[in-house]
Amino acid sequence: MASEPARRHDEKKVAPLELFYDLVFVFAVTQVSHLLLNDLSWTGALHSLLALLIVWWAWDYTVWVTSEVDLGPIRVRLLFLAMMLASLAMAVAVPEAFGRYGLLFAGSYVAIKVGRLLFLRIGRARGSGTGPGRGTRLLTWFIASGVLWLAGGVADGPLRIGLWIAALAIDMTGPLVMYWIPGHPRLPYALWHVELSHLAERFETFIIIALGETIALTGVTMSLRGFDAEHFAAFVLAFLSTAGLYWLYFDDFPAFARRRLESGPDGVELARDAYMFLHVLLVAGVILSAIGDGLVIERPTELLSAAQVSVIVAGPALYLLGHVLFRFRMSGSVSWMRLGGAVACVVVAFAGIALTAIVLSGLLVGILVLVIAGETLTRSGAPRPA
Repeated sequence: MASEPARRHDEKKVAPLELFYDLVFVFAVTQVSHLLLNDLSWTGALHSLLALLIVWWAWDYTVWVTSEVDLGPIRVRLLFLAMMLASLAMAVAVPEAFGRYGLLFAGSYVAIKVGRLLFLRIGRARGSGTGPGRGTRLLTWFIASGVLWLAGGVADGPLRIGLWIAALAIDMTGPLVMYWIPGHPRLPYALWHVELSHLAERFETFIIIALGETIALTGVTMSLRGFDAEHFAAFVLAFLSTAGLYWLYFDDFPAFARRRLESGPDGVELARDAYMFLHVLLVAGVILSAIGDGLVIERPTELLSAAQVSVIVAGPALYLLGHVLFRFRMSGSVSWMRLGGAVACVVVAFAGIALTAIVLSGLLVGILVLVIAGETLTRSGAPRPA
C-alpha cells in the first residue's frame, strides 16, 4: 500500500464532468421538493421519502464508483454521459413516479445501476479493477433488486410501493453486509480503492446542491409575492435560515472529517456509514427547510395547519439531528448544542399551530443562531491544540 504522503500527493480532484453530472440532481432535488409541496399528506410524505431515497442512492453509489475510476478515457466519459441521461430521465419522471411514469422512473434507475457495473468493468480503478469476486457479488445483488424495481414499475398502487421498498432495502443492505452471499465471507473493505478525500468533497457538493434548491425556491416564491413588509421579512428569515444551514455544515467539520477518513485503516467503513447513509438525513433536512421557507413566504401572517407546521419544523430539526449522528460516527463525541437545538425545534412545533408563520420561522432561525453562537464561543474559549 502506498504511504500516506504519497497518497495525498496523488489526491484525486473533482472533475468538471462530475460537476456537470451533478446538474441533473439539482433538478432532481427540485422535483422531490415539489412532490411533497403538492401533497402535504402522509401519502405525499411516503412518496417523497421514497423518491428522495432513490434519487439519493442513484447519485450516492455512482459517486463511490467515480471516486475509484479514472474518468479520462473517452469510453468512460461517454458511459458517464449515458448515465447522466438516465438520471435526467429518472428526475423527469419523479412527479408521476407513483402514477403513469413508474416504469420510466424504475427503468432509468436500473439503467444507472447497469452503468455503474460497466464503469468498474471498462474503467480502470485506482487499485485492481473490480477486485477478486467483487463484480460477481455486485451483479448478484443487482439482479435481486433489479427484478423488483422493474416489477414495481409495471405494478400499480400499494403493490408498486411495496415492491420498491423491498428493492430499496436490498440496495441499501448490500453495502451494510459488504455484499455477503450464503457460503461466502463478506467482501473486504480493501477492495474499494476510493480516494476518501475526493469522496468527502463530492458529498459536500451535494449539500451545496440541496442548499441551492433552497435559495431557488426562496427566490421564485418571493418573486411571485411582491415586496411588501411581511413578505420581505419572511424572505430575509428564509435567507438567514439557509445561511445558518450552510454555516453549520461548512464552518469547521469537513476538514476534520477528511483528516479522520485518511488517518486510520477504517476509512472506507467510516465513509460508508457517515456519508453513504447518514448524509441523506442532512439532505432531507435541507429539502424540508426549503419547502418550509416557501410556505412561510407565501402566508407570513397566517396561522398554519398541523401538516404545514410539521414540515417547517422538521427541516432544521432533522438537519441538526443528522449532524449529531454524523459527528458521533466520525469522532465518537456528541454535539450537545446541536442535539439541544433539534430538541428545541420539536418543542417549538407544539406551539406552532398557535403562531403565525413568520413568528414560527423567526423562532427556528433563532435556534440556529444560538447553536452557531454557542459553538463559536465554545471553540474560541477552548485551548488550541499544539
